[in-house]
Amino acid sequence: MPDHRKRILLLSAYRADSHAAWADWLTSTFDAFDWQLLELPGRHFRWRIRGNPISWLDALATTEVDAVIATSMVDLATLRGLQPHLAALPTLYYVHENQFAYPLGPQQVDSVDPQMVQIYAALAADRIAFNSAFNRDSFLEGMATLLGRMPDAVPPGIRDRLTQRSAILPVPIQPTAVAGGTRDPGLILWNHRWEYDKAPEVFAEAMLTLAGSGVDFRLALLGPRPANAPEPLQKLREALGNRIIADGKLPRSEYDALLGRAGIVVSTARHEFQGLAVLEASAAGATPLVPDALAYREQYPDACRYPQGDVDTLTQRLQAWLQQGAPPAPDVRAWTPGRLEPDWKGMLDDLVMGERKGSRVNRG
Repeated sequence: MPDHRKRILLLSAYRADSHAAWADWLTSTFDAFDWQLLELPGRHFRWRIRGNPISWLDALATTEVDAVIATSMVDLATLRGLQPHLAALPTLYYVHENQFAYPLGPQQVDSVDPQMVQIYAALAADRIAFNSAFNRDSFLEGMATLLGRMPDAVPPGIRDRLTQRSAILPVPIQPTAVAGGTRDPGLILWNHRWEYDKAPEVFAEAMLTLAGSGVDFRLALLGPRPANAPEPLQKLREALGNRIIADGKLPRSEYDALLGRAGIVVSTARHEFQGLAVLEASAAGATPLVPDALAYREQYPDACRYPQGDVDTLTQRLQAWLQQGAPPAPDVRAWTPGRLEPDWKGMLDDLVMGERKGSRVNRG
């Protein structure tokens, strides 16, 4: 029998962990659609964000689909220009992270080029979705600031145009199978990348200060890290090796077991557009302690937030929690598949049934 399902082309130009989890969830959950997935490895950022239309030049030449979803690493405007048969299709631009609020690394060159790619892509798309209100607002504010630097000839109302076609659609956190073991209220979990944008040096300083106060605690140091351990991780290993019960990027079953065991999960991030790692740990029962900034303000109560980068307050709050007990883990069911699938299904149905280029739909 012929397959009458609507065909959706999903373009993900940077298959990093969160992008991969989202794409895999989307294509496996909504099997009422016929998915065609094209991805590029999550490396060489500068080349990826500008080079993906060339990388897919031949692969897309004969593609026949009903709609397109492109992630925020896709140079959508250039791609639509090079692939005229895709240019008229209804298109959703999904913004995992925007280049206006992403902190610049120590070896990176400050350039507006990635930001302009995302502005052009948003303007070229029929619908835009963000994984958090913080992501949307920082994108729109950053765009307005950048366009304000143009000396002249800027059309009015660009921010309003993009706002009208924008929605908030988070990536669902995957349910964690928590075994019936005993939770350790003194186990502090770090489950982030050991890179500059997660500020591991702030976390390490807080842990060393906390240990100096004589408080009893243990550490689970998870998350990806470069081959050469960064200085904050080395310091923790050397000074607090006897407190570290896990150290490395673990298989999923072992990772889930630690989520279900940890009493506290800590973030010191300088950038977080949704924060899947902390959401997953919170869903498993760990109490989060996160910066009072970024997407965290949408997710966690005041008691679970501290001033961003404030090592003293972070240490004091942890000491109080370890000695007197942490607050209960907040309710994060709003970010689970059961809550988010209807919103995603509505967006996908609207997309494939929508008008050709020029349709402007706002779902939130």
